Amino acid sequence: MPPKFDPNEVKVITLRATGGEVGGTATLAPKIGPLGLSPKKVGEDIAKATGDWKGLRITVKLTIQNRQAAVSIVPSASSLVIRALKEPPRDRKKEKNIKHSKSIPLDEIIEIARTMRFKSMARELKGTVKEILGTCFSVGCQVDGRSPKDISDDIESGEIEIPEE
Repeated sequence: MPPKFDPNEVKVITLRATGGEVGGTATLAPKIGPLGLSPKKVGEDIAKATGDWKGLRITVKLTIQNRQAAVSIVPSASSLVIRALKEPPRDRKKEKNIKHSKSIPLDEIIEIARTMRFKSMARELKGTVKEILGTCFSVGCQVDGRSPKDISDDIESGEIEIPEE
């Protein structure tokens, strides 16, 4: 027999979802069904909370207490970079393998680095900025019209100064 249900216990579930879309209830059901929640209702809550991340895959954190689910978004570096490119939302089913060739200003990269600071393994903000530049390179976009690798080299050599906090 399962243990007695404690109403004050807090459960945390993290999952990947597409912003602004109701995910498959079949994928949600095994995770939240045993906790006494309706997968359909939670799916709609996730779609509502991720409305401004339309078309991007993002990590969502569900905090469940007393059979109530609170949805919060855990930002990832790639989704923040793609969002900074300000591209129109795309239809995942029709458009595949798109190229992100636009350019992002360095100031926005520093802002993204400040947002991602809690996840970073770097000691200083300079290291976090270089991590975000690596993400820019893998996404395929440019920074100030140049390759992210060149910007990273300039930061390393000291030509570009990154302010601390």
